[in-house]
Amino acid sequence: MDNRYLNVFLEESTEHIENLNSNLLNLEKNPTQEVIEEIFRSAHTLKGMAGTMGFNKISELTHEMENLLQEIRSDKLPVTSSVIDVLLEGVDLIQKMLDNISAEGNEGQVDIAPVVSDLRMFLEGKGEKVSTASNKASDKTEESFNEFEVRIMEEASKKNLKTWEVLVRLNEDCLLKSARAFLVFKALEKFGDIIKTKPHVQDIEDEKFENEFYIYLVTSKSEKEILDAVNSIAEIKSVKVKEIKIDEKTKKSEGAKPSPSAQSAPLPDKTADKAKIKHTTKTLRVDIERLDNLMNLVSELIIIKTRLEEQDRSPEHEQKRREALEYLARITSSLHDAVMKVRMVPIENVFNRFPRVVRDLSKELGKQVNLVIEGAETELDRTIIDEIGDPLIHLVRNAMDHGIEPPAERAGKGKPQEGTLKLKAYHDGNNVVIEVSDDGRGIDFEKVLEKAQSLNMVDKIQGKKLKENEILNFLFASGFSTKEEVTDISGRGVGLDVVKTKIESLGGTIEVKTKKNEGTTFLIRLPLTLAIIQALMVELGKEKYAIPLSSIKEIVIIEKHELRKVQNGEVILLRGNVVPILRLHQVLEIPEGESDGDILTVVIVKKGDREVGLIVDNLLGEQEIVIKSLGNFLKNIKFIAGATILGNGQVALILDINALI
Repeated sequence: MDNRYLNVFLEESTEHIENLNSNLLNLEKNPTQEVIEEIFRSAHTLKGMAGTMGFNKISELTHEMENLLQEIRSDKLPVTSSVIDVLLEGVDLIQKMLDNISAEGNEGQVDIAPVVSDLRMFLEGKGEKVSTASNKASDKTEESFNEFEVRIMEEASKKNLKTWEVLVRLNEDCLLKSARAFLVFKALEKFGDIIKTKPHVQDIEDEKFENEFYIYLVTSKSEKEILDAVNSIAEIKSVKVKEIKIDEKTKKSEGAKPSPSAQSAPLPDKTADKAKIKHTTKTLRVDIERLDNLMNLVSELIIIKTRLEEQDRSPEHEQKRREALEYLARITSSLHDAVMKVRMVPIENVFNRFPRVVRDLSKELGKQVNLVIEGAETELDRTIIDEIGDPLIHLVRNAMDHGIEPPAERAGKGKPQEGTLKLKAYHDGNNVVIEVSDDGRGIDFEKVLEKAQSLNMVDKIQGKKLKENEILNFLFASGFSTKEEVTDISGRGVGLDVVKTKIESLGGTIEVKTKKNEGTTFLIRLPLTLAIIQALMVELGKEKYAIPLSSIKEIVIIEKHELRKVQNGEVILLRGNVVPILRLHQVLEIPEGESDGDILTVVIVKKGDREVGLIVDNLLGEQEIVIKSLGNFLKNIKFIAGATILGNGQVALILDINALI
């Protein structure tokens, strides 16, 4: 199979799966015709694509889902939680088969029979009710028309034409229902214009109807002529013809848009067309590798700009050189911004999966949880978007499982029985902040401390001196707890070390805020991009290092005698706060530099509310740097986050502030 087509199929199928998930959840809360049509369209397209590619299981499953959706679409089956459950099961199975196709090129050993059986059971279980409803509808139809159909009927009335409702019933043993319907259409089209059918023409062609259908015909012919024309066709059981009069009841429409179930005659509406064109955004899929290549070229431009800045300045060419550099700086900056915008993706691509996760977990845990999403339009670099999903799912599961209490417990505390889980994203300078908060029971500091003491992470004497934020840091310690143990302490330890590691590998930080019986908030702070950053260049001995500017709080010059010794470590007192000091020479094992023995330059860096002072030899100034990976062989070097190439071609290492703190 051609990989190009397979990749396109997988990409488009993933979009349809996301649409199905979000729209099915929407349908459960808000069952409108528009949402049903959107779901039906996604299922129908998915069926067609899978059939074309030869993936028969997906095609068969989506076909059965389509049948059920058709019943909902034609108001023959109510939207219930059970119906949504079985449709979501079908979506999950399709996702599983798509994963197999992506990994192995085939659907794998997925058994679709149980879900197909459930889908058919819903169809068969409602058969009797449908026939009754259908008989009632046959006797008395209160069909509403949209504004376009009403306009056609009014124009017809002015020309002394009548609009007839023709109800055609076929024999129960009719084999080719769509063929008979086609003959009826052909016979009536000779008399005038068919403005509408019920069900939709496409459904009649696909035989997605019982043994009867309606045709709305504008014609000058009489009732008898219509009856004679239809009755002359074989396998017709009965025909009823009723004239439709234009009144207020008839004009009740389903909105300004044409009814989805309507087959309306086209009317020229130039302004509407223009409006549609104006609001349609054109998008283009671009391979991420091509963007990475483009980003590398931008990186080279920035390196050349830095090299030009460092060249010897000759007085006679200084002005022209400066103008050329300013022009180059503008070009590189604009190009960088343009590439970054192409790489930016709304975080809703990640947030969209959570309504489904919350719904499933609510049922599983017997809890009532309302998910609130804010700032879904906030944009992040595509590489970060791809990585952040798993940590967020972990935090959401934790909040649902152990943060939010069961309804009875919440009622006992005077809280509403329905808990609230909030996902919020917003920009903060050069960072994006993601908050995962709940209004649950919060974290019990005493139990966390007890657990830490039982695991010998801290002794009882030291434990009494710890601040709340220091106690919360135990939650992120590796192997802090197993699930059984964590349940005793609000369950906040499960896998949080993994979450922290992943976020820090993306250059971000995570912190916790909590209040007993009021809830917990996890704050994740991530850089907008992983490619180009502002950094402070410093010198240690004969080596140059870069410190990300976003991590720096301030720079202070101190005298050596201001250093104090506390528990085998050095600290300084800065405006009443005790700040621990790290000598980078010792940490990075660099020979002592040439710095003045009595005067020390200290760069104060921060992570959350923690601060550390880094002693450096010299400050070389602020610079825009391109982050380069150290490769697989050197990727696990402690305290180093990557490297950058300076203007003179030298390599400078970028310090990992999270690891240092």
